[in-house]
Amino acid sequence: MLGGVALLVLAGVAGAYLTGALKLPGGDAMAKGEAGVGKVGKDGKKPEVPLEFVSREVVQPSLARLPSVMEFSGPLVAPQTAIVRAKTGGTLLTLNVAEGARVQAGQVIGRIEQAELGSRVAERSAQLESARATLVQAERTHLSNERLAQQQFISPIALDNSRAALDTARAQLNAAQASLETTRVGLRDASILAPISGIVAKRHVLPGEKVSPEQQVLTIVDLARLELAGAVGTHEVSRLAPGMAVQVQVEGLPKPVEGRIARIAPAAEPGTRSIGITIAIDNPKEALRAGQYALASVTLADDTDRLTLPVAALGNTAGQDHVWVIENGLLARRAVTVGRRDERAGRVEVLQGVAAGTQVLAARFDNLREGAKASVVETKSAARSAAVASAAASTPSNLPSNLR
Repeated sequence: MLGGVALLVLAGVAGAYLTGALKLPGGDAMAKGEAGVGKVGKDGKKPEVPLEFVSREVVQPSLARLPSVMEFSGPLVAPQTAIVRAKTGGTLLTLNVAEGARVQAGQVIGRIEQAELGSRVAERSAQLESARATLVQAERTHLSNERLAQQQFISPIALDNSRAALDTARAQLNAAQASLETTRVGLRDASILAPISGIVAKRHVLPGEKVSPEQQVLTIVDLARLELAGAVGTHEVSRLAPGMAVQVQVEGLPKPVEGRIARIAPAAEPGTRSIGITIAIDNPKEALRAGQYALASVTLADDTDRLTLPVAALGNTAGQDHVWVIENGLLARRAVTVGRRDERAGRVEVLQGVAAGTQVLAARFDNLREGAKASVVETKSAARSAAVASAAASTPSNLPSNLR
């Protein structure tokens, strides 16, 4: 019974307080609150809550040097690539290697049937022996005629004819020797040799097929050194030089590989006004393959101190770059003109719009209004945090710190 009476008394007190009939000590201060939550002005509107930004959310433009990066892209190529061609015509008897096989320079990798050349070698050898015998006979005849001429048994004309016959026999011997050598070279050409050491990239014919002179048989690639071809404008080539280090990101590899500028073309390409750049990449372990797509970048040092801001502070509206600044306790949006960017460092050069010492918001915030009150605090106010704690769950994360 006593419990019921107590409950009725408490209910009456609470009702009196809610209707204003009863005021508790310090009630006005509790109603106003330290942060002013629920406070209503004379015009019936809630006063504006100043925006608070912690020090890490505000930056000042600083001087820095921004290196520039030139990029080239394209497939890797193997400069040491050889196409093996048939030196003679005939039927391809054997081809001892397939795609992916490793060969050494001078290795016999195939053979072309040359049965006809074998008989030609025997024929030319016989002709050589005949020419040699004719020369021996001509030498004996001429020697005999010289003795007879000394005894004046023959006329000088007969001696000259003898000397001419000797010269003719000697020339015929030389011709027979050359013909035999030519035939033997053709016989050696029946063997297909690897001109360089490397890996067989492609077979163009198969055993049993007829081949003609200069027909492609194999393609051999040496992967020990690869190249990447790029191009730069005529206004940029003066900043490059052979031997400069290059970072090459090859598709399929987690990390870039080291390269260097090997050659720079002496003249620009007609019509494009671009100059060719060749980048060399050492590949001793043959981890890279010709044809892989690669992106090469050359980092060029900057020799000028530039006024810079974080890229995250930059916004863009209708194609115009801008930043938000705090001036005299108020927010203001300033249009800026930007220059060089350094994506790796995350900074951008500001040419116009802000000066050194300006307080700039370091990130892009939503729902900002020009002319709104704003200040920079070391830490978030405890009283302010308690005042807006009930709204924090529904507030976007990219708002100033005192409204999160």
